[in-house]
Amino acid sequence: METITSLDKISFDFLFDAFSGAFNDYEVQINKDEFHMMLSRRGFVPELSFGAFDEDQLVSFTLNGIGMFNNQETAYDTGTGTVKEYRGKGLATEVFTFSIPKLKKAGITQYVLEVLQHNTLAITVYKNLGFEVTREFNYFVQHRDEIKHGLRPVQAKYELKRIGLELKGQMASFQDFAPSWQNSFESIARRTSDFIMLGAFDGTTLVGYCIFAPDTGDITQIAVDKNYRRQGIASALLDELSKGNKHQNIKLINAEIGCESIKKFAESIGIFQKGRQFEMIRQL
Repeated sequence: METITSLDKISFDFLFDAFSGAFNDYEVQINKDEFHMMLSRRGFVPELSFGAFDEDQLVSFTLNGIGMFNNQETAYDTGTGTVKEYRGKGLATEVFTFSIPKLKKAGITQYVLEVLQHNTLAITVYKNLGFEVTREFNYFVQHRDEIKHGLRPVQAKYELKRIGLELKGQMASFQDFAPSWQNSFESIARRTSDFIMLGAFDGTTLVGYCIFAPDTGDITQIAVDKNYRRQGIASALLDELSKGNKHQNIKLINAEIGCESIKKFAESIGIFQKGRQFEMIRQL
C-alpha cells in the first residue's frame, strides 16, 4: 500500500535517484548537475511537492515549482514520474489529487504544465483532471556544428555588450509572446549565473537582446525591437553567444506556435523544428 506525503524530508541525492529510476527508459537522460539546475531554475519547493512511497521507495512523484505566472500565484509541474513497475495504477493522479488542497492552502490559484503533443495518454489524463490547453509551443533543436553563422553581418553602428535583468522592462517590450514558465524572467533570476545576457545597442538605445544558457545550449529568450528587425541583429547576438556554448546542441524551446518571426529566424540559421508541446492550465 503506497503512502503519499510531501517531499520536504528527503535528500537531494535520494530525489535524484528516484527521478533517474522513473525516467531510465526515456531517450533523454540528465545528470545530477543538470537535475539540480532544472529544479533551481523552475522554482522547486519540496514542501509543496509530493510523492507516493512504497515503504522507503519513492515510486511516483510530482515536483512542483512555485512562483508568479500571468499575475497569479502558480504551481508548475517541474517533473512528474512513476517507476516503471508501478505504472498503470493511477499513482500520478493520486499524487496530484492529494496535492490540490495543500496547494490551495498555500495560496496557489492555478497549476501550469507543459506536455509533448505526441504524449496523448498524458494529455488525456491531464484533461480528465481539469486542465485546458492554453497555448501551443514549437521546439527547435540542432547540433551546434550545423548552425549557420555570419549570414548577414550586422552594421558597425550596433554595439554588442553584456546586460543584466535591470533592463528586463525594455527587453519585454520587444517580445512577440510571453515566455513560458521555464523561460521567464523569474526563472532566469533564480540562477542568473547560468546565463549570458547580451544586448545590441544603437548608441545608448537597446534594440535587441539574447539570453543564452551555455551549459545547456538553450536560447532562453531572443528578441529585437520591431523597428530594427531584418538587419542581422538577432543572428549577430546568437553568433557571439554560441562561441561559449558548452553543449552539443543549440535549442530554442517553447516558442509560441503563432510566432512566425521566431520560426523563420530559427530555420534561417539551421535550427529546425523537432516537435510541439501544449501549455495546459488548471485553475485551483
